[in-house]
Amino acid sequence: MNNTFEKILQNEWLELTIRWILGTIFVAASYYKIISPENFARAVYSYDLFPGYSINLIAIIFPYMECFTGLCLILGIYHRSAAILINAMLFGFIILLSINIMRGHQFDCGCFSFNGSGNTDSVYSMLIRNVILLLMGGFVLYYKGYRKWSFQKSSR
Repeated sequence: MNNTFEKILQNEWLELTIRWILGTIFVAASYYKIISPENFARAVYSYDLFPGYSINLIAIIFPYMECFTGLCLILGIYHRSAAILINAMLFGFIILLSINIMRGHQFDCGCFSFNGSGNTDSVYSMLIRNVILLLMGGFVLYYKGYRKWSFQKSSR
């Protein structure tokens, strides 16, 4: 059983699929944030955790970071560095969600679009989704085998 699990984890097609899915999710998530930074700034403000002077900076930098790291995963360029940055963003967002769960605070995360009507997902479903994405990012980061369709090959 353990040997089968190891073979699955070393499957180069699985790594490629996870890398492309994660990269596509991050590029798609960045789209609305890039075209509408003022709405994303409102979403960041609704987290009720950041000082006012940092909100615009966050709303401008993070979408481009999401897009760039997502493209790096899709293209296979600096995949480990991109996975580290993606995991750091996901881990930070999981902490933000956890704090807001403890406070009982609901908000629109602004991840894929902006709602004028409020939440699209519960905080719990956002938390579960981000933990799954973090596990996917961890897989890409710690994968040691051959990487298909990558400009940067792994050293074994």
